Amino acid sequence: MKKKKLIVGVDEVGRGCLAGPVVSAAVILKKTVNLKLLKDSKKVSFLKRERISKHIKKNSYYSIGTASVEEILNLNILQASLLSMKRAIKKLSVKPDIILIDGNFAPKGLKNFKTIVNGDEKKKVISAASIIAKVFRDRLMTKLSKKFSNYAWEKNFGYGTKAHLKALKKFGVTSHHRKGFKPIHKILSS
Repeated sequence: MKKKKLIVGVDEVGRGCLAGPVVSAAVILKKTVNLKLLKDSKKVSFLKRERISKHIKKNSYYSIGTASVEEILNLNILQASLLSMKRAIKKLSVKPDIILIDGNFAPKGLKNFKTIVNGDEKKKVISAASIIAKVFRDRLMTKLSKKFSNYAWEKNFGYGTKAHLKALKKFGVTSHHRKGFKPIHKILSS
């Protein structure tokens, strides 16, 4: 009998944020996972995402990779995203045969990979990665919001919402803000 190929799904979250790291997850699903639960993380409510994430973690091999605010500034957001993906793939305890990556870019040096635009909507294994990454990053930003309560990161998770932009103008830029991003750069240079 032919051995089934191990497929890993990879996705990143937080590219469009004004604060915090970019986070990627790499997920290899086990047979026990409930595929019906797996959807693009943006289409699942916060509480449901938390529950689904727990289910995925119990029924998969997964790992997380991040790229810091400093790396985003030094590399640019695309390269930092790819770096976080590469870190997630490298940290997997089980080595995949095929790598499916959300988007149209892949980290350098990978073998047997395929990029899929809107992969988080098309492939369940990438949907699983998007959920794991989103829950991890949301928790991280919620934790940071306890120290930086003025920015409402527990609600906006670092995205450029009206409340976040208003807080930036009123309270200034923190070490967790991406200084190369236009709204932050404008505040710093005014």
